[in-house]
Amino acid sequence: MRNFLTTTPANGQAGGMAGLLDMMPGWRAVGAPLLIVMILAMMLVPLPAIALDLLFSFNIAVSLVVLMVASYTKRTLDFSSFPSVLLVTTLLRLALNVASTRAVLMYGHTGTGAAGQVIESFAHFMIGGSFAVGIVVFAILTIINFVVVTKGAGRIAEVSARFALDAMPGKQMAIDADMAAGSIDEKEARKRRNEVTQEAEFYGSMDGASKFVRGDAIAGIMILFINMIGGLVIGMLQHGLPLEAALNNYTLLAIGDGLVAQVPALVISVAAGLIVSRVGDEDIGRQVAGQLLSIPRALGLTACVLGVLGLIPGMPHLPFLVLAGLCGYSAWMLTKAASKPKPVAEEAPKQVNPGAEASWDDVTPVDLLGLEVGYRLIALVDKAQGGDLLGRIKGVRKKFAADVGFLPPAVHIRDNLELHPSHYRILLKGVIVGEGQAFTGMYLAINPGHIKVPLAGTLTTDPAFGLQAVWIEAKTREQAQSSGYTVVDAATVVATHLNHVMQTYAAALLGRVEVQELLDHVRRYAPALVDDTVPKLVPLQVLQKVLRNLLDESVHIRDLRGILELLGEFGQQSLDTGVLTRELRIGLAPAIVQDLYGPVKELGVMAVEPGLEQVLVQALSPEAQAPLDPGMGELLTDQAAAAAKAQEEAGLPACLLVPDRIRAPLAKLMRRKAPRLRVLAHSEIPRTHSIQINRVIGVNT
Repeated sequence: MRNFLTTTPANGQAGGMAGLLDMMPGWRAVGAPLLIVMILAMMLVPLPAIALDLLFSFNIAVSLVVLMVASYTKRTLDFSSFPSVLLVTTLLRLALNVASTRAVLMYGHTGTGAAGQVIESFAHFMIGGSFAVGIVVFAILTIINFVVVTKGAGRIAEVSARFALDAMPGKQMAIDADMAAGSIDEKEARKRRNEVTQEAEFYGSMDGASKFVRGDAIAGIMILFINMIGGLVIGMLQHGLPLEAALNNYTLLAIGDGLVAQVPALVISVAAGLIVSRVGDEDIGRQVAGQLLSIPRALGLTACVLGVLGLIPGMPHLPFLVLAGLCGYSAWMLTKAASKPKPVAEEAPKQVNPGAEASWDDVTPVDLLGLEVGYRLIALVDKAQGGDLLGRIKGVRKKFAADVGFLPPAVHIRDNLELHPSHYRILLKGVIVGEGQAFTGMYLAINPGHIKVPLAGTLTTDPAFGLQAVWIEAKTREQAQSSGYTVVDAATVVATHLNHVMQTYAAALLGRVEVQELLDHVRRYAPALVDDTVPKLVPLQVLQKVLRNLLDESVHIRDLRGILELLGEFGQQSLDTGVLTRELRIGLAPAIVQDLYGPVKELGVMAVEPGLEQVLVQALSPEAQAPLDPGMGELLTDQAAAAAKAQEEAGLPACLLVPDRIRAPLAKLMRRKAPRLRVLAHSEIPRTHSIQINRVIGVNT
């Protein structure tokens, strides 16, 4: 059997730096403002060459750290501070540009090392001291950063922000539905709502933050030409340098300064692209490697193409043939690994060791409420196949809690290959309490009882209420509805049957755990009432028995506060559950009558013939000496069942009015053949209502 269960992945990850900062709570509060103030001060205060070297190195290190974090981040929201990081790093680069420009213009006449060794090294190492090469390389890096990476990342962020905002209402409704169904608690729902909001805010911030990088690229181009032109003017006019010396010093310094700033900017832009283009919950390295290497056939075809290119005359044979060999070998290794049988991790625990001692792990708890389905009904449960039975069951549990007064246990759904493919079973504590059949893609047309128009289909009965019905094709649905049939789909049939079973066995579903949860719920708004009643006056087990007695006779327990107040009044006199149940029914009489008849004040009831009533009083009262004759009891229940059916066909509730002394035993007697018959005592009729006897049950009727 398979369990249709939903698991929730653990979210969030703790980083080592976060743990380090937790040890220094004071620095976490002042660190960011202090860093921004220091960046702004760099624009105003002249810095020596050694300080510029340290800061440029720090800028490169920060950009690499950001890139690595973006690569290993599994979810976008795990790096939700990225827009702020992008702003700070951009501001840091601009501040360094201002500081280095000041140093270049003030000390550039002294040589190419005026602004520090980092700028000088970039100028000589990356461009070989050539002005033209430097300008071209700088222009290419700027175009890649500005036109390709930043523009693409900004567009992705813009579209993602739009879709995130459009999907927000649907996600919020889904979270509310899960919380209402009981699958998540309020804390988890609040967490998910915050994640949905943060996701929309993140992409909106990224859309705006990409403008910083664009502005940074434009500023870098302008600063480059300002340094070159300004340096030539200052070097030649103020310091008297010849044109060639001024051009050599200031141009190399300007290009080196631009490259030192543009390389970290490109790294940060790539990190932004990785963040906004992420899909899934894996880091980018594992995700890309796992998906690119998941199809050995693709590597094999690539090896063939590279091999052909390597054999063409005039082509460089060595690079193509080496790559073809590597791709072919990788394809062969992946195919070989995929052909190996994978060990089944789930089968190991199922193996029984004959020498091992039995333990409590061998005891499997019985599900309180279960649903087993045949394999053809799996489609009703599988969301991937359009099944909505799980959603229907959530609605059934919610309606049950609102109608009856307590939250029922979760329904555990399994497929059972031993069942007929279209059959299902409803189990209560492992015992079958209901079963039926349903056909996916078909509809059940239920005859309310007065329709004579035949339908083409499979005759059956409604599994919940036993009404005549027909399984019909989808094309016959409109005809059945126009003829007066009640037409429902297969998922509704199963959900309705489950709801009927839950209503019928509500007393069995109310365990000690549910009673304690009910008390905890009432304690939120009436703590003194709960503490003064349970267990001071009424033990928990007595309360559970009394509530079960009420549920056995279809009396809801929504007003638990009123029930506790009545128990507090009568619990001092007796702890007999029968006596307490009788007093509770009298106290809850207005609610009982309203559930049966609605707002009407004249109640149409059934009664027992006076002579027979006297016999029942003598046989069923607590002090009776002789029990009721079995033959008379059988005849009485048959007549009561027939009268109840006639009463319901007349559009009236099936309600039998009897003396108080015999109400409880007579209700128990009627439950076997007339489960829908409600038995009321005279004291349970409110003073504001009147009665009208519609039918009389007697031995000779």
